[in-house]
Amino acid sequence: MSFLDPRTLAFVLFAGFIAVSFLLCILAATGQDDPTEFYLGTGGLSPMQNGLAIAGDYISAATVLSTTGTIAMAGFDGVLIASSTVLSILLFMLLMAGPLCGRGRFTLGDVLSERLSERPARIGTAFVALVVTMPLLLVQLGGAGNMMALLLGIPGSGAVTGCIIFIGSLMVCYAALGGMKGTGFIQILKTVLLLVAFVLLAALVLQRFSWNPATLFGAAADASGYGDAFWQSGRQYGDSAGGRMDVISVQLTLAVGAACMPHLTMRLHPIRGVQAARAATTWAVGAVTTVLGLIVIVGAGATAIVGARTLRASDPTGGNSLLLLTRALDPEAQSAHRSLIFTMVACAVIATTLAAVAGLTLAAAASLAHDVLAKVMFKGRLSPDRELAAARTAIVAVGITAVVLAIVTQHWDRQVLISFTFAASASALAPVLFFGTMWPGFTITGFRWALYGGLALTVLAITFSPAVSGNPLAVFPDRDFHWFALRNPGLLTIPAGFLLGWLGSRFGRRPRHIQTPGPADAPYAMHTG
Repeated sequence: MSFLDPRTLAFVLFAGFIAVSFLLCILAATGQDDPTEFYLGTGGLSPMQNGLAIAGDYISAATVLSTTGTIAMAGFDGVLIASSTVLSILLFMLLMAGPLCGRGRFTLGDVLSERLSERPARIGTAFVALVVTMPLLLVQLGGAGNMMALLLGIPGSGAVTGCIIFIGSLMVCYAALGGMKGTGFIQILKTVLLLVAFVLLAALVLQRFSWNPATLFGAAADASGYGDAFWQSGRQYGDSAGGRMDVISVQLTLAVGAACMPHLTMRLHPIRGVQAARAATTWAVGAVTTVLGLIVIVGAGATAIVGARTLRASDPTGGNSLLLLTRALDPEAQSAHRSLIFTMVACAVIATTLAAVAGLTLAAAASLAHDVLAKVMFKGRLSPDRELAAARTAIVAVGITAVVLAIVTQHWDRQVLISFTFAASASALAPVLFFGTMWPGFTITGFRWALYGGLALTVLAITFSPAVSGNPLAVFPDRDFHWFALRNPGLLTIPAGFLLGWLGSRFGRRPRHIQTPGPADAPYAMHTG
């Protein structure tokens, strides 16, 4: 076998990434003998490094594949989704950087328990953090399993299951061994790989169209079957009033929900000072904006080069657009050279997935071990060594659960799980974070109403939406029990979550006391007014 043999090349590149990742985790694990080092290990990173790590958490494999596919299939509606992701990280920078950075906090439970009753605040945020992160973990693991099976040329659902187990084992090792610092290093490596891969793809696409973006977008419109209407809103959900409301709902959900995901907010806790946090998130905004701008070019290139009919025949949601584009970019080249492009992109996507699932697993396990075990069940009775052992045990438990559920749900429509994750984050976590850090009148009753009420409304609306039943792309395409019109419920559930938090605080039981910020709490004091 020559080095350029496709399967050999895939093994070499993938094994190289795994080796470098483990080396980074081993280096990061040095001296991790207490929970503070494990949870806040990125405190020594520069603003640029922290920014690239935050960008890595923002850009998941679901973002890469789904956004590329949506642009390829729906044109301007996909561009709006990419814009919403950029808007989300801007909100993250402007609103979350100050209240969440510094002061030795590990989780959202630490942040909210400073002003609210500790036990319900910690248990509630830990529960919702698990509920919110688990569906995204399943999406990432399922996508990584499929991608790895394609990369290695192993067909069949059994091969995908084996790849999911392998990826899941790696994510547990990364999170348990490297902690916050190790996963941060992997996120930085993943962000750089992703930028390189998409710069290459975008350059190859633009080369096909004489380096003229206007020519590219015109060719995409012609190949889409919609003509110039391809670059107008209404292609994804239809041009009706309900379809336009769905587009707005998706944009709102992404903008608000992504900014409040636990694995993202956790990145701000180790950063010391508002200025350092905002410098880091400025780097993150630049990296995310660059990647999404390249994704717009790549998505348009998939439509223009492959054709909408072929993309739709492969996957009606457009999920295979990126892979089909890599195989079509240079049909006159030798097979090995064509496979080189595919292999590089596939390795970048798998690296993206590995980094994302490691961060998600760490965030979920931290909430479980630190908030529930160390601060509630065994309050004051867990030594640092035992808490660290509990955190690593929680990582294993979360990882095993995620792998099992990912295998069970590997044939589900991933869009449903993605919609639920971000809608639940925007409807439950966003209100309690916003009110809990910026409104002195927020009470534990308002916390409960917003957190559990927003989550319950999201579950109810998703369950009875067209995403679950009533159309060919639903989870149950042969059944129809939907009565809620929108595929994504954020347009209703996000305002409802904020309203519940306000009502509960106005008419519920008042807090017994409010912790007064001290000198070390200056950023918090500034943002709570």
